[in-house]
Amino acid sequence: MDKKFIYLDHAATTFVKPEVLEAMLPFFNEKYGNPSTIYSIGRESKKAIDEARDKVALAIGSQANEIFFTGSGTEADNWAIKGVAYANRARGNHIITTAIEHHAVLHTCQYLESDGFEVTYLPVDEYGLVTPEQVRDAVKPNTILVSIMFANNEIGTVQPIEEIAKITKEKGIYFHTDAVQAIGNIPINVEKMGIDLLSMSAHKFYGPKGVGALYVRKGVKITSFIHGGAQEKGRRASTENVAGIVGLGKAIEIATNNMEAKNKKLIELRDKAIKEVMEKVPYVRLNGHPTKRLPGNVNFSFEFIEGESLLLMLDMVGIAASSGSACTSGSLDPSHVLLAIGLPHEIAHGSLRLTFGEDNTNEDIDYLMQKLPPIVERLRQMSPLYVK
Repeated sequence: MDKKFIYLDHAATTFVKPEVLEAMLPFFNEKYGNPSTIYSIGRESKKAIDEARDKVALAIGSQANEIFFTGSGTEADNWAIKGVAYANRARGNHIITTAIEHHAVLHTCQYLESDGFEVTYLPVDEYGLVTPEQVRDAVKPNTILVSIMFANNEIGTVQPIEEIAKITKEKGIYFHTDAVQAIGNIPINVEKMGIDLLSMSAHKFYGPKGVGALYVRKGVKITSFIHGGAQEKGRRASTENVAGIVGLGKAIEIATNNMEAKNKKLIELRDKAIKEVMEKVPYVRLNGHPTKRLPGNVNFSFEFIEGESLLLMLDMVGIAASSGSACTSGSLDPSHVLLAIGLPHEIAHGSLRLTFGEDNTNEDIDYLMQKLPPIVERLRQMSPLYVK
């Protein structure tokens, strides 16, 4: 009999839905024309890209000509921040972000600091929240951009995006949000919310890897990021990944349809996991906001154990989970997010992130709860600090 396998790491990546794959397949070996050509299969590819652009625009409440396709969410973040920074340098060189951003944002800001820009990293509270007042207080005469993630990839905390956007609009500052974890989980309307730039990544909402998108509000001053041909209205050179873009379009169409019903199920799974872990495992802490969090995200810290050992032992019984961002899973350093919310190093090291998806069931949590408490106890027995 095959070993049971339960996937609880949907914030790291998701599978490609069959209907998404079906939409993509013709563009690998039948409709393979270059979208920049004028013959029929090239025009067919261009039409498919335009249709995908329309789907993205509809999903986030923008105009189609404000959507630009990229190779990833990371590229979209880089382009948004560097593009606005360099295009507006004559006006100012100050950027505001938070201490818990994804490294795609943090490392981009650090790069800009090395090139003479000034960056303010706002601290967060114990739940990972930043307040609109903090943003207002951090604004200087030379501030040109605020970049704050919609929802945190590790602890699931959802930020007050609309309120922050109001402040940036009042001050005449551009506002970018990394919405990689939010798309398909939180209803988004960039026009109503006052967002100027928004990043997304297809593989987080049951689309393919290697394709993302950046929304840029009409009128935002931004430089091109990749130079070469005239693709993406001359702003992002490179022959388009047609199959990937088609997949992103189909995936976002599905992800934003009937979101409320899908979220209801995810919230039930999330809350069941929180209740059972908190009741059945001692010396555990829930990280992130108790209510203002992504529907499928839970993050725990277990005292007296190492998260890496916990993940390996869960994997041995067929449970795939994470200790934080998949992009830093090779690092032995504790999560910068957990340190930013005030956890000591030794507790931050013992973190476990469970992120649920549409394929998960109550039975998956029952199986998790059969395996998790004894594994935690076994690992704790090895700690000289643990007293039962």
